Amino acid sequence: MRCTRRGFTLVEILIVVVILGILAAVVVPRFASARDEAAAGTTYSELQKLRRAVEVYQVRNNNEFPVITAGNGTWGALVGTTGEYLKASPFNPYVGGANARTILIRATPDVAYQTDYAWVFDSATGTIWAGGFDLNDEPIPQ
Repeated sequence: MRCTRRGFTLVEILIVVVILGILAAVVVPRFASARDEAAAGTTYSELQKLRRAVEVYQVRNNNEFPVITAGNGTWGALVGTTGEYLKASPFNPYVGGANARTILIRATPDVAYQTDYAWVFDSATGTIWAGGFDLNDEPIPQ
């Protein structure tokens, strides 16, 4: 009487591991691009909220722009605990990191991707651009 053992051979297990490795190599880059697309979409949404807040401020204050200074989340009268315009300083996940709330005062949007600031404000025209986005509000590839 022979006792047969049932199980997988080493070759069968190696074949399954190789197939799983190939599948992982195909799927992982798709998740990375999905994360970047989500960050760009969230940033665009935050940009639209900022622009609306500036427009409302301008209407309520005799066509004057809010006093916004360069720095980390320094939106002046736009951000307050009452939430009249914005409850919190907007976050730019496309830039991310420590500078995701930093404002730069300048009259032009970005022409290349950077991580030094999150928002660009033109104090002469009241125009706001997202850091890492171009003139047409399209994300610049990282």
